[in-house]
This record gives sequence, structure tokens and C-alpha cells, in this order.
Amino acid sequence: MVSVFLEKEFIALVIFSVATPIFVYFLIWHKRSISRATVVSFGLILIILAGIDIFLLRILSDMAKISLSTLDNQLFSSELSVALYLLPALYAGTGINLISHVLVTHLTLAEKKFDAEH
Repeated sequence: MVSVFLEKEFIALVIFSVATPIFVYFLIWHKRSISRATVVSFGLILIILAGIDIFLLRILSDMAKISLSTLDNQLFSSELSVALYLLPALYAGTGINLISHVLVTHLTLAEKKFDAEH
């Protein structure tokens, strides 16, 4: 193996770490009205993308260990690799916030409705 950067896993990492989340964020920002189900769906998509990113980072880390390239080793198998996990953490955190926002909003409305009925 010459370099991890030429592997299909690295291309998938770029797609799932950069392209897809940017597309999701673009959709979120450009919707004028949005349903709760859509917000929860966006949150779940971001959490799933974070999981895929972590899975791909683990694979690339293992591949970098046997790679001939020192750049691969420095990026995926050293302390710098911790920085690569910040993006999935951001996506997962944003996804959890979206889902919790919908849940808190629903509970607030349900409590007001209960108070009005009783």
C-alpha cells in the first residue's frame, strides 16, 4: 500500500465528513418552515454520519500503520489523529441538540396542554 489517501475509504471519509454534512446544514439553513419529523431526521442523519466517520477513521488508522508513507502515519496514527475526531464529535453534538430541541419543545407544549385541560 503506497498511501491511505488513494484508498476508497479516504474518499468515503471526505464524502461523509465534509460533503454530506455541508449538504445537510445547507438544507437546514434554507428551509423556511420545517416539521419536527424533518428536524429529528436531520439530527439522526448527523449522528449516523458521525458514526460512519469514526468507523472510517479507525479503518484508515489501521491502514496507515502498514502504509509506506510517513504522512499517513503522522496524520492517522499519531496525536494529530485526535483532531480528526473533532468533526464527527461536532456532527454528533449538533444532531443530539436538534433531537433534544424537538423533544423539549414537544414536552413544553404537552405540559401547557395538560395545564389548560386540568
